[in-house]
Amino acid sequence: MTQELWQMSAVDLADGIRTKAFSSVEVVSSVVERIRLINPGLNAIVYDYGDQALVAASEADSALARGASLGPLHGVPVTIKVNVDVEGTPNTNGMKAFENVIAPGNSPIVQNFLNAGAIVVGKTNTPELSMRATTDNPLHGLTHSPWDERASPGGSSGGAGAACAAGMGPIHHGNDIGGSLRFPASACGCATVKPGLGRVAAYNPSAPAERGLLAQLMSVQGVICREVKDVRLATRVAAEADPRDPWWCPVPFDGPQVSKPIKVAIARDRYGYPIHPEIEAGLQRAAGYLSEAGYAVEEANVPSVEDAARGWFSYAVLEIKETLGPFAEANGSPTIQNILGYYYEMAETVDFKDYFGGVANRTAIVRRWSEFLAQYPLVLSPFLMRPTIDYDYDETFEGAKDIFDASIYGFSMNFMGLPAGNVPIGLVEGRPCGVQIVGQRFREDLILDALEAIERQVGVLTKELWVRD
Repeated sequence: MTQELWQMSAVDLADGIRTKAFSSVEVVSSVVERIRLINPGLNAIVYDYGDQALVAASEADSALARGASLGPLHGVPVTIKVNVDVEGTPNTNGMKAFENVIAPGNSPIVQNFLNAGAIVVGKTNTPELSMRATTDNPLHGLTHSPWDERASPGGSSGGAGAACAAGMGPIHHGNDIGGSLRFPASACGCATVKPGLGRVAAYNPSAPAERGLLAQLMSVQGVICREVKDVRLATRVAAEADPRDPWWCPVPFDGPQVSKPIKVAIARDRYGYPIHPEIEAGLQRAAGYLSEAGYAVEEANVPSVEDAARGWFSYAVLEIKETLGPFAEANGSPTIQNILGYYYEMAETVDFKDYFGGVANRTAIVRRWSEFLAQYPLVLSPFLMRPTIDYDYDETFEGAKDIFDASIYGFSMNFMGLPAGNVPIGLVEGRPCGVQIVGQRFREDLILDALEAIERQVGVLTKELWVRD
């Protein structure tokens, strides 16, 4: 059966447009038709820009015909999460209070996509203030998983994850302060890499104030894709320079050669959580796939993530409470107010003196991991140690706590600013599940290589969805 254009990878679409095997109009038309067919049942895309995208696609084809210089994403459709600025469009961050906030300019990642020739076909859903592991809000509504109507698509980039898995284009922007790229990728059977601090520039022209210090250190911009090669292509584009972010670093995306075989440490500590046996088995399969691909997978004394996890909950939650808490209390739904309350309850009680000390001690925590990663450039770990949650699982204290207990290897990497990727390993209880690979700072390229080695064995998981259509 001939593969439809909406099913193709960004790499193949860009190549096909460049060689005139098909046009950008044909590609964007295929994706827009797919969106309008399947999005009403999923609510992944909350602003449909299909009509404007078709005009942009026609312009992209005209540029190609003129012999214009082409970017690496020329004519390729992308979506943008609704908490990031696209000039002239709403940046709601899932809040009714922000419904009329119109972006006065493009954020760096959006501008980099546009500079590369990409075409924005829509904006994807996020929970209120992008602060949940699932995706629902009173303004835009609930986003469903294409795998299971009760399953969460993850959060906070759940709209991106659901759109990705369902075939609404090959590249979907998201961001990650505590797992918000990796949760949806794992829940929806997609691939991602959470870039490390300084790799991808971040800034919202519509923002009324700068973010807190830990938010600046922990939150990153990235993409969710069906195939790892698309994550590589899109992250490379996203990582282009932008002077508006002082944290951005001019480091080449492809780092120096590493001695072969590359050593991969398996993280064995489960921190008291009863990991699901099928997830444990999936982790072992991933280790085997890496070994078969030529990696030296070894048992090693991986540094603890407990201090980093405690730092996220103690100091980052204090910052969240002080910066977002009053706004959520005044404008948020009872659901998000309760959930933020659960976060405060889970956190250790600290004051600003503790905060200053905790931020200072972050350096020592990262140093331990940096020293370890100098010996073992990659660490294989679980991401979520339980099956994908139901969409309302975090609406009780016990559920919210269980999610964080099960994802200790996830949000701890945000506190340290280390890059971490996620790739599907299969289905657990009928829902997708991924494994995580952590790497050295500015070595997203090595993480992506390892993710591809696993993907070659597992296959592109979302293709299983399309046979159900």
